Amino acid sequence: MVGVVVCGSVSSIKALWETRIKRKKEEVEEEQKRRTTRDRATSRLNLVVWEDRAVMARLKQKLVTEDGRLILRIEQEEWKSLPGCLVQLNQVQEWQIHRTGLQKIPYFISSFQNLLVLDLSRNGIVEIPKEIGKLTHLREMLLSYNRVKCVPEELSYCESLERLELAMNQDLDQLPDQFKNLKKLQHLDLSMNNFTCLPDCVVGLPALEWLDMGGNRLQHLPEDIHRMEKLHTLWLQRNELERLPENISRMQSLDTLVLSSNRLRDIPPLMEGMSNLRFVNFRGNPLTLDVTLPPRETNVVDDDEDDREMFGREFMQVYIQESRKRASAVLNMHCVNQPNDDSSD
Repeated sequence: MVGVVVCGSVSSIKALWETRIKRKKEEVEEEQKRRTTRDRATSRLNLVVWEDRAVMARLKQKLVTEDGRLILRIEQEEWKSLPGCLVQLNQVQEWQIHRTGLQKIPYFISSFQNLLVLDLSRNGIVEIPKEIGKLTHLREMLLSYNRVKCVPEELSYCESLERLELAMNQDLDQLPDQFKNLKKLQHLDLSMNNFTCLPDCVVGLPALEWLDMGGNRLQHLPEDIHRMEKLHTLWLQRNELERLPENISRMQSLDTLVLSSNRLRDIPPLMEGMSNLRFVNFRGNPLTLDVTLPPRETNVVDDDEDDREMFGREFMQVYIQESRKRASAVLNMHCVNQPNDDSSD
């Protein structure tokens, strides 16, 4: 009986020690795992810190100062994305990043409150982030030759914006209604996109002076185009315009109008009174009348017929006069051929 008790006690003690040893071993293994994980995390953190320092050193080499303005200039290097450590340079006032393959404007762009010029032309940018609206001091944004498909309404919060270039984004075909809130916008380039009409929000821009919508698919112009009171330059070449609204003659500030390579059949007679129009071009339109310019009264050596035709103002005047003559002749012919209603008794 005693032997049985002793044997049982020994077995219990052995099992207890085995359990303790197993538990201790597991604790040691868990501690080793934690140390390994912590060491790896520390190594990764150190690596990230080192990489950030290396990137920062590289970015700082891209900083230049011109006319008292701090500029970040990167050209023809591969930067498909911009690193988060860039926010350490938020005192930069101008970005000039060209031909880098940049695919997106970083969300932390809002950290650059001193930014005056954002020039990211000739990259691969697909969208403009909503955070762009926080750049209330931004004066110029140049995004031509990218892949932007839409403009966020938040852009209208950039209340200081004076110049916006979105040429050659191809799929861009509309703008948000809030766009008209850009009260200081003077220069707008929407050329070589996919617009079929001149957006009303553009017509409503109060300070707009220069507009390029050449190379789109414009089929008509708004009848109230004269609302663009300060516009002095309008490029509409290579579109699908078939007629011009009469109210274009009421654009008193307009001095440059390019209408080459459209589908215009006539020139509005009221345009004859646009004394402010200095340069106009109607080349490449299937105009109804075949008009040639009269010979010059004096011999001019440094000018020829091509130059006169290219500038187009004289051509426009002659065309309108000829159009009126022919309309008057048709009317007179109609009156002559009309039967006399008076009858004799």
